[in-house]
Amino acid sequence: MAKKGRKIKPTALKLLEGNPGKRPLPKNEPMPFDTSKPTPPSHLDIYGLEEWNRVCDGLHAMGVLFRIDMAILAAYCVSYSRWKQAEEELGKIRKRGSKLKALIQTTHHGNMIPHPLVGVSNTAARDVLRYAAQLGITPAARAGLGVKPKTGERSKFAGLIKNAK
Repeated sequence: MAKKGRKIKPTALKLLEGNPGKRPLPKNEPMPFDTSKPTPPSHLDIYGLEEWNRVCDGLHAMGVLFRIDMAILAAYCVSYSRWKQAEEELGKIRKRGSKLKALIQTTHHGNMIPHPLVGVSNTAARDVLRYAAQLGITPAARAGLGVKPKTGERSKFAGLIKNAK
């Protein structure tokens, strides 16, 4: 039987949040041996690869993404690509005809049914949100991290190339 209640957060996320519950952090949490940044799998299409590159560096820099997590990030990217492609195709249908045709199809018996791409888009969007929550990249997950944005801070490298010509 599945456990009920709040999902357990990885220690890295708790540390980024400042351990708001002040509970003792687990001492024996398994950590991956290989903490290098994962490389994108070859099965990602162009949209999936763009999304991989967009989120991978940030998640790895925060210390919440490792090579062992490649499958969940790949599933997120595949779902993202599927959602984007379905929405693009629905957009093409909208441009060719009425907006209603992008949402509804008529069967050969004359019945009106939802356009199959609407179902594909909805399912992919749900999957994107589910995977994004697992990866800690939803707005709610970021808000929970409590990381203060850098404002007005100078980089330690600022001015190094100041007078270079």
